Amino acid sequence: MAEALRVGIAGLGTVGASVARVLRDKAAELTRQCGRDIVVTAVSARDRKRDRGIDLSAATWFDDPIKLAEKADIDVFVELIGGDEGPARLAVKAALEAGRHVVTANKALLAKHGVALAEIAEKKGVLLNYEAAVAGGIPVIKTMREAMAGNAVTRVFGILNGTCNYILTRMEAEGISFDACLKDAQRLGYAEADPTFDIEGHDTAHKLSILTSLAFGTKIAANDIYMEGISNITQADIRAAADLGYRIKLLGVAQRTDSGIEQRVHPTMVPTASVIAQVHGVTNAVAIETDILGELLLSGPGAGGNATASAVIGDIADIAKSRPGFQHAPVFGWPAKELKPYKKAQMRSHAGGYFIRLTVHDRIGVFAAIAKRMADNDISLESIVQQAAGTETEAQKTVILVTHETTEAAVRKAVEGITKDGHLTDKPQVIRIERAE
Repeated sequence: MAEALRVGIAGLGTVGASVARVLRDKAAELTRQCGRDIVVTAVSARDRKRDRGIDLSAATWFDDPIKLAEKADIDVFVELIGGDEGPARLAVKAALEAGRHVVTANKALLAKHGVALAEIAEKKGVLLNYEAAVAGGIPVIKTMREAMAGNAVTRVFGILNGTCNYILTRMEAEGISFDACLKDAQRLGYAEADPTFDIEGHDTAHKLSILTSLAFGTKIAANDIYMEGISNITQADIRAAADLGYRIKLLGVAQRTDSGIEQRVHPTMVPTASVIAQVHGVTNAVAIETDILGELLLSGPGAGGNATASAVIGDIADIAKSRPGFQHAPVFGWPAKELKPYKKAQMRSHAGGYFIRLTVHDRIGVFAAIAKRMADNDISLESIVQQAAGTETEAQKTVILVTHETTEAAVRKAVEGITKDGHLTDKPQVIRIERAE
C-alpha cells in the first residue's frame, strides 16, 4: 500500500470540523477506495480551546495558517478560512509554491485570484481542487473539467445560492413577504446576519464566473457580470408569475453569443413545467447545454456543513488516488496560460421576453403613453393586464406587461421613459423570462 496521504486543514469551523470528523469516521472505507490511508496531521484555527466535537490532539497545531502551508509535514493543504485576500490567499499561494496539493471551498478567492493560483499549481505539477466552491455537494466542477471531453458548451445556468432559493420558495408557498422569509432564513442558519452577499447576487456571481471559465476557456471575469438580487421581489411579482404560468428563481446564466460571452445574475421567470422550476428550498441546480450531450442537469444540496465537507473530501480522495508522474487535468479545463481573455458580450435579445410590472396613476392616457413608449423602442407586447391596486390616498392600477423577444437596452429605455412621463407611483419591476426546459 502507498504511503499515507498527510492532510493539513486551515479553518475548523462547521465545514473544517466536519471534514476532519468524516476522515476519521470513514477512514477504513476511504483507504479501500483510495488505496492508501488519509490522515490529518496538521490543523490551524483561531481558537485552540474551542470544542469542535473531535479529538485533534494528534495533529500539529499552527496558529498561523501560512506557516502550516509552508512548514507542516503535509501533502495536501485544505483551505477553509474564507475571504479573497489575507491569510486565505497567502496560505494557498504558499502551499502551491511549496509543491503541495490544495483543496479549497473558497469561491471568492478563486473568482479574484483563481487564474494566478492555477498558473502556480500547473507550474509545480500539483492539484488545485475546488469542487466545494460551486454548488456545494453537486459534482459540477468534476463533471465540467473531466467528464465532458469533446463537448462544446453553449450555455451554463442554474440556481447557485440556497439562501435565495429558500426565500423565493417560501414566498410562493406561504404568501409571506421577502423580509419575513429573510428573518426566518437567518434564524435557521440559511442566511448570514448580513445577508447582502447572498441576496444581492454576489455569491452567485462568484460561482458563475468560475463555471464560465470552465465552460468557455476564458479568464475569470467576476467583475463583468450583470447582477441583480432578489430584495425587490414582492408578493405581487410572485402572484403575477404564477398567474402567467411561471415561477421566479435567481439564476446565474453564462452563454456564448456572436459578440462574446454573456454573464448575468438576476431574478428570472421560468415556466412552472420546467425542471429548473421544481428545484425548491436550499437545493442548488446547474444545467449545462452542449453540442454533443444536449442538456445535462445536476441538482442536489448546495450548502451546509455536510454537503460542503462531502465535496472537500471527494477532492482529497482524488488526490489520494493520483500517483506520481500522472498528468493532472488543468485547473480550469484548459492550461491557465492558454485561457483566453474574457470578451464581454452585448446584452442581447433572448427567447421568452420580459415581465414588466408598473404601478401607475389611475387616469386617462396612461395606457396610451405606456403603449407609445413600447412602440418607440420596437417592443412587441405578448400580453397586457390591468389590476386594481387602490390605496386610501390615491387610486392606482397595476399594469403587467409581457413582451415578445427584445433587448435589455430597449426594455430599460422604455421603462425609463415611462418613469419620466410621471405616470408611476412606485418603482417599476423588470424580470427576464428565461428559456429553461
